[in-house]
Amino acid sequence: MNKWFKHIGLAIALLFSAVCIANGGDELANQVQQSDAQIWAQLKDGATGYTTSQSEFHAQPINTYDLRVLELRSDWLAPALMAALFGMIIIFVLFIKVNGISKLHHGFSRKLVHRWSKFDVSIHWLGAIPCLLLILTGLTLLAGRFFFQPWLGEGIWEAIVYGAKQIHDVMAIPFMIGWALMTTLWAKNQLPKMYDVKWFLVVGGYINFGPFKGKHPDAGFANAGEKMWFWAFALFGLVISASGMLLLFPNLFEPSRTLSLIALVLHSVSAIVICAFSIVHIFMATVMSEGGMECMVSGYCDENWASQHHNLWFDEIKANGTLKYKD
Repeated sequence: MNKWFKHIGLAIALLFSAVCIANGGDELANQVQQSDAQIWAQLKDGATGYTTSQSEFHAQPINTYDLRVLELRSDWLAPALMAALFGMIIIFVLFIKVNGISKLHHGFSRKLVHRWSKFDVSIHWLGAIPCLLLILTGLTLLAGRFFFQPWLGEGIWEAIVYGAKQIHDVMAIPFMIGWALMTTLWAKNQLPKMYDVKWFLVVGGYINFGPFKGKHPDAGFANAGEKMWFWAFALFGLVISASGMLLLFPNLFEPSRTLSLIALVLHSVSAIVICAFSIVHIFMATVMSEGGMECMVSGYCDENWASQHHNLWFDEIKANGTLKYKD
């Protein structure tokens, strides 16, 4: 009997000890929470501490920006980038289905006119190939979790994100070099002219029905649509390059957290604009304009293509003696 009392007494003692420990744990947890709340309140009031960091912003221990900016990037900019890519592709496919392409009215002359130097062709592809890879990898990083991740295994998705991040970082430098060379060397041929207004009024002569059919507005070396693409690329390429440098080399520039967030949002907005324009540019060069792709492959264009789409430039090089045919 005494044995049972001993067991019962031991059990009661253990239970009492457990209750005391639990109460003590709760009190300790409450103390920690109160301490955290006090520290958080002090930080909000501007309290600073000691750090070995040499950064200009080392005394800023917490972020003070509006978190709605993060929601803007996640909830609006990510789907917008998807719409810029796939939406523009769908629109162009439907447009070509209804309208057809812009054919050369006199066919190919088989005479190739020099239009771009080998160096120009090279810097075009130096910017174009990285641009396409940046769009695809940026799309994966920004919006992939909504549209791709649900259909993939976790391991596969992690590998894709890792690969996309590496490619995005590596391709940033050649893109910026290509952007800088193109905007610097090509700007002189992209200045707006009064005849560009008429080009827009008749949609460049690419409409094959109604009052627009058969219209061929004047155009110099670059038509109005190409000029609009160029200046959009120049402006938003500058924004995406500057913001990209801040994000790619934070230890070099040491941006504040607020500036980093702003750079991230501007980077995404610029990517959306460049993505939409790039799809238009690619379709116009490869599908919409018969004979257009040859220009950035060999640097030469068909004589009939030059006469139909860039008549003022073609007349100019004939008049000043700089017209050069491919041997």
